[in-house]
Amino acid sequence: MTGRIVLPVVLFTVLVVAVLFTALNPGAIGIDLGLYEVTMQKSLALALAFAFGWLFGLICLAVVMLRLYLERRRLRNALRLAEAEIHALRSLPAAHAD
Repeated sequence: MTGRIVLPVVLFTVLVVAVLFTALNPGAIGIDLGLYEVTMQKSLALALAFAFGWLFGLICLAVVMLRLYLERRRLRNALRLAEAEIHALRSLPAAHAD
């Protein structure tokens, strides 16, 4: 219930902040990319930097999640082998049962 309210409020707040930033920072800036220089609006440059940072964060998260998934799979296989070994040892007759 709160997710249905919080997400639109957060998105609306981000939209309002973006519009205010655009209105308060008119003008173009030059960005030197090494091989060439690009001229763009300040608000567009900030939005692109934000988008690239967000995308980089998602890629890093995907790598971490993949590592966790693979580790979990390896641990499940090890647990399965250990349980099979315990079952096999329990089915053996006791050595001191004479």
